[in-house]
Amino acid sequence: MLEHIGVVFDPGFFLKFVFSPSPALLKGLVATVMAAAISQCLGTVIGLVLGIASMSPSRIARGFNQVYIWFFRGTPVLVQLVLIYFGLPYLVGFDLFPSVMHFGPLAFSGALTAGIIAFGMHEGAYMSEITRASITSIPRGQWEAAQAYGMSPGLTMRRIILPQTLPLLVPALGNQFNNMLKTTSLLSVIGVAEMFRVAEQMQAATFMTFEVYLGVSVYYLALTGLWTVAQHFIEKRMSRHLRQGSRGTIKAVKATLPDTAH
Repeated sequence: MLEHIGVVFDPGFFLKFVFSPSPALLKGLVATVMAAAISQCLGTVIGLVLGIASMSPSRIARGFNQVYIWFFRGTPVLVQLVLIYFGLPYLVGFDLFPSVMHFGPLAFSGALTAGIIAFGMHEGAYMSEITRASITSIPRGQWEAAQAYGMSPGLTMRRIILPQTLPLLVPALGNQFNNMLKTTSLLSVIGVAEMFRVAEQMQAATFMTFEVYLGVSVYYLALTGLWTVAQHFIEKRMSRHLRQGSRGTIKAVKATLPDTAH
């Protein structure tokens, strides 16, 4: 142990924490990645739906989108997490999130389920704006050309616009997932045994405060670093795909018009 000028640091404990993680820490790592991935998927789906709704001719759809974004972007995600996990069961009068919840072959804790819902809904507000911006970046001529070929607005969106929009979402989606990996640490507030919660428990048991929190920081840096590399690879492949021509171009749809016209 190093002790000088009032500084106490145990490098042996730190190295063991990082390079010989306990089973509980590894389990917390898995929970962190799983919660981030599922929340991001949920948020992306919500964002796609809301992004399309924001361009709907229906005032109700546009109004709902605006209120949703106003609430979930205007309040802290921690407040939303607590509101959903503690507030909703109180409002409806029964436990919405029991200790174990089964989803087919999967079993999640109620707290983890509430966290995924809260994070997904929060993320949906941001993905909605990203989706809307991506859709509006497609040249208006694409819509007009599809209309000239007799395609309905719905078919145009599915066959022309969305295939070109999804690649545009990749950079923003990657950045949002990077943030989501860090946001999962808030699950510790409602007792989910994700990585930060496990680190807190280890700190309470060992009193190695700096070593533990520095060690868990290394794990978060590793996660975000690995994802940054993966994102770069995905974006590179996607860019190559776009240069070769998207499947959603007018040319591709024109070739299939005999099948879609009826």
